Amino acid sequence: MKFSIKNSELSAKLALVARTVATGGGTPALGGILVESQEGRLSFSSTDGNLSLRVPVHLEGSIDGDGKVLLPGRLFADISRLLGSGQSEIEYRQTERDVAITSGSSNFHIRTLASDDFPPLPQAGDATISLGRDSLLSTIDLVARAASRDDMRPVLTSVQVLATGDEMTMVATDSYRLAVKQTKLKEPVAVDLDKNIPAQALKELSRLLSSSEAESIKLTVTDRVVIFVVDGAVLSTTTVDGQFPKYQQLFPETYEHDVRLPRAELLESVKRVSQMAQKNRPLKVTLSPGEITISADTPDLGDAEEKLPANFDGEELSIGFNHEFFRDGIEAIQGDEVLLRLISPLRPGLLQPVEGDDYRYLVMPIRLNE
Repeated sequence: MKFSIKNSELSAKLALVARTVATGGGTPALGGILVESQEGRLSFSSTDGNLSLRVPVHLEGSIDGDGKVLLPGRLFADISRLLGSGQSEIEYRQTERDVAITSGSSNFHIRTLASDDFPPLPQAGDATISLGRDSLLSTIDLVARAASRDDMRPVLTSVQVLATGDEMTMVATDSYRLAVKQTKLKEPVAVDLDKNIPAQALKELSRLLSSSEAESIKLTVTDRVVIFVVDGAVLSTTTVDGQFPKYQQLFPETYEHDVRLPRAELLESVKRVSQMAQKNRPLKVTLSPGEITISADTPDLGDAEEKLPANFDGEELSIGFNHEFFRDGIEAIQGDEVLLRLISPLRPGLLQPVEGDDYRYLVMPIRLNE
């Protein structure tokens, strides 16, 4: 197997698949990237055992010979990133059990891994769901941020993806915050969908979508695996077992206070004041007639406070939030204004667009010691 490839194409495709290479563990093949040539087409593949990715590769000219070879993934990707402009000649030398990479004055020989140990990757089926690229990209970005990073409760590291008729809903929570996004689909789904998909897999899908010009993607669902097909690339992931929290029950039925605030100004104030919310100190949000005050203090560092006008005319109310979670919620709101809905200092606060409730972000309060 021998081929020529632009270094920009080589590094871009390897950067994608290197993200699904296993780190550590006792199976060397899972730390590799499979280079496969079949009927004149080249692809790169990787898997960590749960998340897998195969991407097609565009070549400069034709490829000489079919076959496959497994290379150390991180090393292969790191070398490609440092080759600079121009193109590379890559050749699998079976007798030497290595791959030769020549680019300009650079020459590398990378020892191969046992390609027979590389597991077969899931294949997309005929029964698929079609999803729009732009709506999926925005939904993943808004929701996946609320998923847990703690493996102690695996189901909370996933995003619940529901689709029926012409509506898709994504839900994520780490038990301290909850994000829900409802999206209208361009065409109704043929099969209802209710799966817990790892948030990390959806983030990788987002990167894949960002590097593609495809207007839609195809989704195949089996009992344990979800497969996304994007412009010839195939991303597959095992789903997460467990009962996802019944998110509808977590939203309060009513709120005592609804306050419309300028999104950009509020976000910048929160970013600045949060510099003084360190060592697990809360960000304090105080509503008083005609204004909102954002403040924080860390005893051995200092304090900060900013005020913004607000359409509030009730009794003064102060509530504490994790500053990162509160900022994430504001960032996720689309439009010039954000609606902050509160009940009391000990009940969750809600952030959502002023118009419509297709996106809701619920954040738990932190008790203030005053």
